[in-house]
Amino acid sequence: MMNMLQGMHEGSWFLLVIFFFISYFAPKQKITLMIMRLFAVLMLISGIGMLASLGFPLLYIFKGVLALIAIALMEITIAGKKRGEARAGLTGLLVIVLIIIVLLGYGVI
Repeated sequence: MMNMLQGMHEGSWFLLVIFFFISYFAPKQKITLMIMRLFAVLMLISGIGMLASLGFPLLYIFKGVLALIAIALMEITIAGKKRGEARAGLTGLLVIVLIIIVLLGYGVI
């Protein structure tokens, strides 16, 4: 069960980031934004499932909070791009948060 959740979680993260970049660089279309949100939900569900099976360790709860922040930053960044606002600071923060999440997820930190 844990391997299934982990595979779903890693795949959802990968596709979430891919669809974020597509949505960011092609802001006029809407389908990739909806697909990005779908993978965000799948990522959250699989992450909560893994948290429950591991017994809610504090480090992974912190990773989950960072994941929620990353999803919010993705939405804010795409919305700013569609309105033509400069969001370089938030985009940089998003990249830093994503790096920290990946490092936490693979046990580097």
